[in-house]
Amino acid sequence: MAHFIAGTATASPAHPAPIVTLTVNPALDVSTSTETLMAEHKMRCGPSRVHPGGGGVNVSRVIERLGGHSTVIYAVGGATGQAYRQLLEEEGLIGRAIGIDGSTRENITIDETSTGKQYRFVLQGPSLTETEWATCLRATESAMRLGGYVVPSGSLAPDMPDDFYARIARRARELGVRCVLDASGEALAEAVDEGVYLVKPSGRELGELVGAPTLTIDEKVEAARELVGRGRVGIVALTLGGDGAVLVTAEGVTRLASPPITVRSTVGAGDSFLGAMVLRLAQGRDLAAAFRAGVAAGAATATTEATELCHRDDVERFERELAGQAA
Repeated sequence: MAHFIAGTATASPAHPAPIVTLTVNPALDVSTSTETLMAEHKMRCGPSRVHPGGGGVNVSRVIERLGGHSTVIYAVGGATGQAYRQLLEEEGLIGRAIGIDGSTRENITIDETSTGKQYRFVLQGPSLTETEWATCLRATESAMRLGGYVVPSGSLAPDMPDDFYARIARRARELGVRCVLDASGEALAEAVDEGVYLVKPSGRELGELVGAPTLTIDEKVEAARELVGRGRVGIVALTLGGDGAVLVTAEGVTRLASPPITVRSTVGAGDSFLGAMVLRLAQGRDLAAAFRAGVAAGAATATTEATELCHRDDVERFERELAGQAA
């Protein structure tokens, strides 16, 4: 059976439980804008922005922005890897960079100003050798602490075994650590079979997991309930974009609408959701409050441009609004 820990009596905002994040396939997120995308034309672009992206790294960046701390572990290499490390250091993130032979990838986001459409180009990352991904695994194990959280998040690098996240989940169970997973495809399926504390799939990812890609919202909720009922997942936090999110546990189902916002970009919204939720749990907040924080952070990120993440003032304001709705 999966290993679920309800909480730690000593966790509080002043003394939170430790959090470790892992990103094995990070990317430099490059964003810009142009009036119109046209084939075979030179398209003059506006100012460009560069941010250190990738699931676990973004989770840690959001935790830091909300006043928390985490240990960030990530694999990087090449000239882009050097730039990536420098950006993280400038944000004050503490952790361990695992050097690899390949060059860290780039993702490109382009806003088409004439239509308001956004185009996202996700490049393939470098392959990791067995020695490299095994080093990532050992570093993550070494950073785990009893009663804490480990957050492996994002895509696996090419040639990595599908059960990589499942290995982390197994080790977390042995060490008394809660595994919080944001993944897709076989990596998600293998980890769920092993058993995890919390998963945060999108509606599409959940549909792929249960073998039914086209589901209504009610069918997605029922699929999440079945996952929890099988005893392999303690909590499903299902993100539904503009439709808000759904929290599913053995005790029941909670739906929460997103605050009314003007969406500028959804890049990083899911990572922000997870970062805020894990931080509030680590601070000893109850699950309902942590869920509200996740929805608040996802919405706050959606109000920012391109690959920018949420700002603390916005997250806390949305948290208060959502708490008022729940009262």
